Amino acid sequence: MDKNKYILTIAGHDPSGGAGLTSDIKTFEAHGLYGLSVCTAMTVQNDLDFKQCIWTEVDVIMAQIDILFERFEIHVVKIGIVESWKTLDLILNKLHQLNIDIKIVLDPIIRASAGFDFHETENQDLLDNIWKQCFIMTPNYDEIQRLYPKLTIARTIEHISKATNVYLKGGHRSHKKGWDTLYHNGIVMVNIPPNTDKVYEKHGSGCVLSASLASNFALQIALEDAAKNAKQYTEQFLNSDKGLLGKHKQNTDTRHLIPNP
Repeated sequence: MDKNKYILTIAGHDPSGGAGLTSDIKTFEAHGLYGLSVCTAMTVQNDLDFKQCIWTEVDVIMAQIDILFERFEIHVVKIGIVESWKTLDLILNKLHQLNIDIKIVLDPIIRASAGFDFHETENQDLLDNIWKQCFIMTPNYDEIQRLYPKLTIARTIEHISKATNVYLKGGHRSHKKGWDTLYHNGIVMVNIPPNTDKVYEKHGSGCVLSASLASNFALQIALEDAAKNAKQYTEQFLNSDKGLLGKHKQNTDTRHLIPNP
């Protein structure tokens, strides 16, 4: 099997296919990768309404992870919704045990766009330990405000970026809407402006961005270039349709960059 062709998503199942692991798999395949998946939750939702979340037992999540690593070489993992920060910490520990060099992209989904709360911020020491185990996290402005409610956004970014890279999505910001920002190595800030004047809102756009970013890492593309590629891919997804469910277009520009086995 090709060493770098496999990529894993650990996320929830969305019946509409617009978000979660189904959306991640579509994004992976559009980048020329073979997507594997571990289900953390069964959700009752469509592209407009979120009704219920039935969490997968931790032992089942771990068993899914184990059997995939027994069969495939996995170097990049994207993580979406998880029941709690404690469960996420257990998953991260497991992944690092199975591959000490695993590269993890965390999309810290705290609240569904329909208003459903997944979990609140808990022990902040636990959060700090979680960031250290990830290569990058991809919050939007609403999510990053909820992580450390006593801190300003600027202080929160400064705090988290000491432990991991941060791709801050700008779709929810009050000014310069659509401008994303990458923070890495604790001191570098890169603004990523929109490539288009207008986009159409989509269900699951945050999942697509983080999955595209993870795909670029699996293709061994450097951090800043990966971030810009993911931004462009997400904008193409947003403008693929005027409705809430987007279409994934094969990314022929990066597929050839999969290393030879």
